Amino acid sequence: MDELRAATSPPIDRSRLSRPALTTAGPGSSFRVRVLAGRVRQLPPWLQVTGIWLASRAVTTAILVFFAAFERRTNWAGPHPSYLRFAQFWDSGWYHQIALHGYPSVPPLSSTGAVQENAWAFYPAYPEVVRALMTVSGINWDVLSVAVSLAFSLAGALMFHRLMRLVVPPGSALFAVVLLCIAPISAVQQVGYAEPMGAFLLTVALYLLMRRRYLWLIPVVALMDLTRPIGPAFALLMVAHVAYRVVREPFSRRDTYRAAAALVGSVAMAGAWPVIAWIATGSPMAYVDTELAWRARLAIGNPSLPFEAWFEQLWQLHAPALSIATVAAMVGLTGLLVLSRSVRRLGVDLRLWLGGYAIYLVAVFLPQSSTFRLLLPMSPLLGAAAVPRSRIWRFGLVAVSLVLQCLWIWFAWFDNGGGWSPP
Repeated sequence: MDELRAATSPPIDRSRLSRPALTTAGPGSSFRVRVLAGRVRQLPPWLQVTGIWLASRAVTTAILVFFAAFERRTNWAGPHPSYLRFAQFWDSGWYHQIALHGYPSVPPLSSTGAVQENAWAFYPAYPEVVRALMTVSGINWDVLSVAVSLAFSLAGALMFHRLMRLVVPPGSALFAVVLLCIAPISAVQQVGYAEPMGAFLLTVALYLLMRRRYLWLIPVVALMDLTRPIGPAFALLMVAHVAYRVVREPFSRRDTYRAAAALVGSVAMAGAWPVIAWIATGSPMAYVDTELAWRARLAIGNPSLPFEAWFEQLWQLHAPALSIATVAAMVGLTGLLVLSRSVRRLGVDLRLWLGGYAIYLVAVFLPQSSTFRLLLPMSPLLGAAAVPRSRIWRFGLVAVSLVLQCLWIWFAWFDNGGGWSPP
């Protein structure tokens, strides 16, 4: 019988014995994708964040190079500039001037005696870092300004992931990094601007505050307040944080003194740069008058009245009743946003920051094209947007972000000669 069974059995294809039997788990391509995704998830978090950052920088660089190829002659470069030259448009020229020549000893005046636009409007930390590297290395501004921005951009993404891990699940924290890296204004993370350095320091400061590292907070806030003009907003956050803890989460004796020191330091540093400008120029209003020089050219709003510029700008664009309704809707939307269930997951400290910074932004700054860039410090909101695990939601956010990134570069960074819309 055994001989008959052997004679009637089909021959064995021995070539199949050496093949791995992986295809039994599903279609080959989808199985390989799942295996690759599993291996990526096993990588250390910092390596995953770095990979996301590298991919996003490649995409944004490609978009910038595409627009640079169509750029005409501008005040900063000839037609069709290289990427490094394209990255030096707009305010990068002011930072370059500071790195080379410092600040004017006397604010320049117009024929009418009014202070003109000058370098005192721009904070010193970023150009001084680039200047130091230029002195040590001999490499020019075009290269180092972008390199420093990229370095702080990567550091900011890594730190943002650590911040998000405090308030949302690991997967959501990683997706929040994706949203940060491909945000509509993410191109500013790789040009000659101080935003990447400022965003990194702000993220560190928020992380230290949430971890109650009050003494470490003091030097970080000091440097942050010499990088970007967000010191008053952070001082407001510290006041709100201390008040909240006194009522709801009493301090230990040790933390009382440390938090008080951080509060005093934050309030003091909020006005440090205007005081430095006063001492350097002899004019008590050197910084404020310089900032108002931009507003005087636009002739919008009374600078002595908080919030007034938003009303007047909207008044010019719409009917009076509609302008008031628009501002009221913005305030209401901000309140609902901060109080919404998804944002409540971010915790009290981040919600206080988001609400305080929104108030500061509307009270002090003008509604203009630069407002989009000034929204970067509200990036913790991305943590709330990253929580839903729906693939449709996440793919939709990525697609919309990339489209808006192209539109922002075209509208604000690309100088098409159609109007004055600086980033």
